[in-house]
Amino acid sequence: MKMTTAGFEITQSETILYEKKDRIAWITLNRPERMNALGRELGVARARALKDASEDDDILVIIVTGAGGRSFSAGADLKQGADAYYAGSRPDLEERAEFRFDETECPKPIIAAIDGYALGGGLELSLRCDIRIATEASTFGLPEVRRGRTSGTGVVMLSRMIPLGEAKWMQFTGSHMSAQRAYDIGLIQSITPDREALFVEAEKMAGEIKLGAPLSIEACKRIIDIGRNMPPEYANAFRDIERKIIDKTEDIKEGVTAFAEKRLPQWKRR
Repeated sequence: MKMTTAGFEITQSETILYEKKDRIAWITLNRPERMNALGRELGVARARALKDASEDDDILVIIVTGAGGRSFSAGADLKQGADAYYAGSRPDLEERAEFRFDETECPKPIIAAIDGYALGGGLELSLRCDIRIATEASTFGLPEVRRGRTSGTGVVMLSRMIPLGEAKWMQFTGSHMSAQRAYDIGLIQSITPDREALFVEAEKMAGEIKLGAPLSIEACKRIIDIGRNMPPEYANAFRDIERKIIDKTEDIKEGVTAFAEKRLPQWKRR
């Protein structure tokens, strides 16, 4: 099994573990002592890893997870924020990170492998991923209203992904949702008994994605993510533009030929 540890030379921080294995990039939030809270350093390191994986033609799928087994991410580092307030500064008004690149900018499929708490910004991070899977012990929530705040992207994204009443319940009460309930309403796409099974399922799902032509999958992601914010007629027109590009690739010919010859296709990304 081929594995490359991209690691520190890419992220420039120990708050993210970054590995490449079998054409999959693994990005692990690595602040278990802080429940993988999303501090500034971790955010920049995650952005660097995402950017690298996005630009590496050998990488076909990205898996994001959290270290420690207690929490995918408990969200914003409130202690860091409180310290800033007491020091007389406003962290929400400070200059933004010098390097920014998030999941919505990544052209490749991203799987969030969740074990433990996915709260606040941690849940929002998972919402920006394309697919979410979780252990039975995982819980989900947007508790910001209990801290006198409002959620970030979650207040917009969540109601577009699950039934409206469920989204409002999470937003208004700040309560936690169980993994089973999250699975039942489609917030997560698979549920596993434990952490070991979670990673097996993540690799299995990534393996199924890798069977498809990378250019076709990336086109599907663009059509879905951009088209869902358009009126249907504009979304269809955008789809037609993407389809014309895909129809001219070598990979579409390879896909048809491989099917006729009863073999796996060899994708060239062109």
